[in-house]
Amino acid sequence: MSNTEQQDFINTHNAARSQVGVPNLVWDATVTSYALNYANARKSDCNLVHSTGPYGENLAKGSSGTFSAISAVNLWVAEKPYYNYTTNSCTGGKQRLHYTQVVWSESVKLGCARVQCTNGWWFVTCNYDTPGNYIGEYPY
Repeated sequence: MSNTEQQDFINTHNAARSQVGVPNLVWDATVTSYALNYANARKSDCNLVHSTGPYGENLAKGSSGTFSAISAVNLWVAEKPYYNYTTNSCTGGKQRLHYTQVVWSESVKLGCARVQCTNGWWFVTCNYDTPGNYIGEYPY
């Protein structure tokens, strides 16, 4: 992964976190190695199946060559309007767990990977240490 792509992952995450007053994530080589190993394992099918490993995890895929680190993180952050902080719940039956993992205050380390699958699509995984999205807990 290029330094630019790594910075795109971290900067896009931290921009969303700063909007809600959560400290920045730091890039972690161990978490990144885990993400890359899992992404490479998904190259043959590009399926959005969680690794069920020790970290929090967000997955995305896109068919365009322009499906970048920023594109993937922005997909997750786009769930923000569906999160109601007061009730700590989703609104309108929409998904919000990707967003809440991005801004989970107890997650401090980030590692991501972006690989091209054999079908030409792009698979992205970001992993978070410590994991988030515990039932009944607020993300921040």
